[in-house]
Amino acid sequence: MVRVRFAPSPTGYIHIGNLRTALLNWLFAKQNNGTFLLRFDDTDAERSKAEFVEAIKDDLAWLGLTYDEMAFQSHRLNRYDEVRDQLITQGLLYPCYETSDELEKKRKVQRAQGKPPVYDRSALALSQEQRDMYEREGRKPHWRFLLSNEAIHFHDLIRGDVTLDSGSLSDPVLIRADGSYLYTLSSVVDDVDFGITHIIRGDDHVSNSAVQIEIFRALQAEAPSFAHHSMLVDEQGGPLSKRLGGLSIQNLRADGYEPGALLTYLAQLGHGEPVEISQDPIGLTEGFSLSRLSKAPARLFVSELDAINGKILSTTPFDSVAERLPNDPKMQEIWPIIRDNVTFLNDVEAWLSYFYGERDTVILDENLRQAAIDLLPEGPFDEQTWATWTGLIKSKTGLSGKSLFMPLRQALTGQSRGPEMAMLLPLLDRDLVLKRFEKA
Repeated sequence: MVRVRFAPSPTGYIHIGNLRTALLNWLFAKQNNGTFLLRFDDTDAERSKAEFVEAIKDDLAWLGLTYDEMAFQSHRLNRYDEVRDQLITQGLLYPCYETSDELEKKRKVQRAQGKPPVYDRSALALSQEQRDMYEREGRKPHWRFLLSNEAIHFHDLIRGDVTLDSGSLSDPVLIRADGSYLYTLSSVVDDVDFGITHIIRGDDHVSNSAVQIEIFRALQAEAPSFAHHSMLVDEQGGPLSKRLGGLSIQNLRADGYEPGALLTYLAQLGHGEPVEISQDPIGLTEGFSLSRLSKAPARLFVSELDAINGKILSTTPFDSVAERLPNDPKMQEIWPIIRDNVTFLNDVEAWLSYFYGERDTVILDENLRQAAIDLLPEGPFDEQTWATWTGLIKSKTGLSGKSLFMPLRQALTGQSRGPEMAMLLPLLDRDLVLKRFEKA
């Protein structure tokens, strides 16, 4: 059975980049009748907060990305201790006593010599006496995993065959000097224990995968299949700006984005094939395939996301958004008329001025203005009133088409675009229409 995981760190809110990873994992699980695990990587006790755990769970629920199982790394420290002891016994985990300043000086020397800043493994040459001396000085060791210095090969479901030379990498630190575990070790142990079959994550983790494959082997476990998706970039191909890339899902919700818009847009990024808009994420599984994703960075266009948001609202029934709309007695009648013209629900407030009060409008043709006043039908208006009224004005002025309809719309609403006038007019009071034309 397919088992995948989304593993956020609850040190902050999830953002749109995290969401893409979560969505790809969720779609892959659902398409294969598999299991989607939500795992909180919360071994950083100082920065991990319960409020972020709840916020992440709330965001996923809002998006409709339900999870089948949930786990916390902070609940599994004893298990990591077992693996730590196992790797020490195998001679694959060794203590290092360099301070961060000492390590940085080593890296500077290596760069000056034109060498890659790879850890020199000097800690392996320490005698027990030297280690005891460091301990007496009050130094606490951090622990590194001894890489094989061999080429690591694996098949990536997105990138194809990948080869990485572990000899070009520093032996990774798996345990900090304070005894806390880093992601590299705890993640592998979890993937083994929870039976994860596929790891789907950003391509900034490709080199991590080579390291983790060696740890899987050390634990005599088969590594899962990997799929490294491309990172999101802005329209020019650079790092995402604060406009979207650095924003949390919570902020995007506050900005008025619908969950279906975010999911649909992210589902279509990274490949050239169309994706049908869906407010239910299960609808996005149709035609989904990791293999069709491009290795090139995925460009995020805000205008395209906004357009999808508007399309979703244009077909959303009143009952589905009633609680999020302004409290107005006409709102149930107004919503079907204006929904084609809003990008966000926050836009609705501005459209309400169409239906109430006087507006500062302009009409350049005095004959047209007077004809509109003189020929305005008696109320109440219905859906035929607009056609009747404009037909009478056309007969009197000789105007037609855009030269007739555009000035009337602008005089009545102050805008050159908007809802169908035949639908809008019945919601306007006759005296209000007269006042607008009289003052235009």
